[in-house]
Amino acid sequence: MGATEHRRKLVSLAYPVYFELLAGVTAGIINMIWVAMLGAGSVAAVAVATNLENLLLGVILVAGSGMTVLVARARGAEDPAALRSAVRGGWTLWAVVTPVVAVGGFLCREPLARLVLGGDDSSLPLAIGYFSIALPGIAVFYATNVIDGILKGAGDTRTPMRLALLANGLILALDPLLILGFDLGVRGAAIATVLGRTAALACGIVALRRNAVLRQAAATPLERTGTLLSDARRVAATGLPMSADFVVRMTGALALVAIVARIGVTEVAAYGIATKAMYVATMAFYSVRQAAAIRTSHLLGTGRDERRAIGRQALLLGGSLGLTAALTLLVAGPWVMRAFGSEGAVAEAGTLYLRSLGPYLILLACFIALGGVFEGSGGSPALARITTCGVLLQLALAYGLSGAGLPGICAAMAASMALQCAAVTRMYRRTAHPRTTDRDGPRTPAESDGASTSTPTSAPDKRLA
Repeated sequence: MGATEHRRKLVSLAYPVYFELLAGVTAGIINMIWVAMLGAGSVAAVAVATNLENLLLGVILVAGSGMTVLVARARGAEDPAALRSAVRGGWTLWAVVTPVVAVGGFLCREPLARLVLGGDDSSLPLAIGYFSIALPGIAVFYATNVIDGILKGAGDTRTPMRLALLANGLILALDPLLILGFDLGVRGAAIATVLGRTAALACGIVALRRNAVLRQAAATPLERTGTLLSDARRVAATGLPMSADFVVRMTGALALVAIVARIGVTEVAAYGIATKAMYVATMAFYSVRQAAAIRTSHLLGTGRDERRAIGRQALLLGGSLGLTAALTLLVAGPWVMRAFGSEGAVAEAGTLYLRSLGPYLILLACFIALGGVFEGSGGSPALARITTCGVLLQLALAYGLSGAGLPGICAAMAASMALQCAAVTRMYRRTAHPRTTDRDGPRTPAESDGASTSTPTSAPDKRLA
């Protein structure tokens, strides 16, 4: 299979994922603009609540990411038993995890609000009000993520994009109506978010029923090959390292704010604004990672080990995106800061930070893009270990270099990412050379450093046509 075909497939899978992620960030920014009309206390309440929600997203990624890989693998192997096992396992995890987070979060909403707000008592009632709606609504958010994982594994990244656009479009339309029109304040923001996601969930269930791959697997008569518990364990074993990778990076980003705070209030404000701008670029990197994971899993399911070829194209695509982002921020840094309403010392500090990010962004893009190959082939545990060590090193270096201001923070981020890239490159070089195996008896390789493929499923009674 040629490089052009791999590159074309990666692009076709990645761009819908990017717009899906971009829609969520854009809606979040505009949501904050409406809430800002209510005062600083409301902004603080919603900001910390959404940060907590981002961390809670890592919980359901165990199911969503694990299902994407296993469904793609089963689709490639034309194994309806494995596909149905992956779907059952993902929904079982959702049924186990959701009540704990949704009900437990609702009951503990006041202690959670106090924890994330620190000593800011003025915003406490507002955050509790937001949590009282958003945390039970997490059940809808989690279900939508499970559906996204199934559809992506089935090779459909466009439907999750459309669902995200629908949900966030409704949120943007409902925000002014509920926040200001009905005078519900931050509760209105939470209600708009839950309603938008509920509409997307309903459409997602319809999309699942209409998906040809899933319908064909459901229609194939098979004997039950495992328990719900074993299905859930298989999905969890595949998705847990990917979830851990996400949570570690999110936690590291929050910890980095505390280090930046040692420099000064101006730098904290500049860092916060510049980081939001940087997300527009980093989401493109993660879209390439998801595309590479789906592509790798699918081909391994067919018995074709194309990890090296996919890795080269993912690296080329990710590196190009990283270079483009670095050059764009280098040139347009001042305009980016102004677009977010910053001026004076904050704008100057943010511009300096954005212009210093270039080496880090290029290295990050390469690391994230290449990581998709290992996520798709069972190398996620090793990848999560590299990420954990890298984040710890980044925080230590950032603390030591914080005396140099925001450029010192950028230097720490780049140095840590360079070592992470070196480690993942070593894994990639140890990846087995491509080989093709018999289609009726596919063998999924596990020669990469620290990698092992997902637990093999039993042989299917019938193949997908």
